[in-house]
Amino acid sequence: MSVSYAQIREDHPGSFSQACSTRTVLDHVMSRWGVLILSALSDGTLRWGELRREVDGISEKMLASTLRTLTADGIVARESFPTVPPHVEYRLTDRGRALMERMLPLLEWIADNADAIIPE
Repeated sequence: MSVSYAQIREDHPGSFSQACSTRTVLDHVMSRWGVLILSALSDGTLRWGELRREVDGISEKMLASTLRTLTADGIVARESFPTVPPHVEYRLTDRGRALMERMLPLLEWIADNADAIIPE
């Protein structure tokens, strides 16, 4: 089942206009780090350090900021365990898993075509 941009706009008037929440969510989900964090979490629950290693090149500040945003959006769940040192795990919520079911085919397309688009 294929859907067009025009159909989305017809079904959801005002979607993707400047002041619409769809733009904010799009920015959170499709940001450079948002995509990579969500992709890493699509394989399962990860601790902070594991996530930082998986998302090559991200700073601690950007990881923390992006995780806070995605958690506030209800796409990522954060669970903290009362241990020393602190143990925190991140995972996709049901909404996050539904998102990644749709986004992983796009990521696969990018992986398949990136070298042809931007040759080394």
